[in-house]
Amino acid sequence: MRSEAPALLPLFRSRHQAEALTLLFLHPGQEFTLTELATRVGVPLTTAQREMSRLVESDLVRERRIGRARLLSANAENRYARPLTEMLMLTFGPHVVIAEEFALIEGATAVGIFGSWAARYGGEPGPPPRDIDVIVIGATGRGPAYQAAERAERKLTMRVNPVVVSHERWQSASDPLIQQIRSSALLWVIGDEGGLGQ
Repeated sequence: MRSEAPALLPLFRSRHQAEALTLLFLHPGQEFTLTELATRVGVPLTTAQREMSRLVESDLVRERRIGRARLLSANAENRYARPLTEMLMLTFGPHVVIAEEFALIEGATAVGIFGSWAARYGGEPGPPPRDIDVIVIGATGRGPAYQAAERAERKLTMRVNPVVVSHERWQSASDPLIQQIRSSALLWVIGDEGGLGQ
């Protein structure tokens, strides 16, 4: 399975390669099995195996074997680790960070990223995103969403703009903001539209 170079940062061979590196480098010290990486990135096991073998050879990724299992982790001692982590955080890190920080919001049933970042992530060419627009759907107040946004901003060094709406407002066909969000690129990071009783 070959994917094109990602619009977010076309330096990588594919979006899948960038996603795997993001998962590893944004969780330094954590080991992932090859199967876990393939599942989280959404590629066949053979593709993940080929990609990880290249990265292990380049010394960007470390490999440890326990029986038949291959455990992979970022090589934090590689001279490229710090700048690569910064690049990955700015480009492919937002959906990982938003999912982690907004998962702590009680009452949020779905969280998605929309706007320019979601468009680039989806492959639409254009300038690099300057901020991250987040939709939070559920029975929750603005306070927890703004706190999650502040935590995400500190990690991403990029503005995070949360929009909090109820299930009823999300399902409203006449709300101009909801129409705009629905008609643009949208990446669900927690839950999705299907679980909102449409």
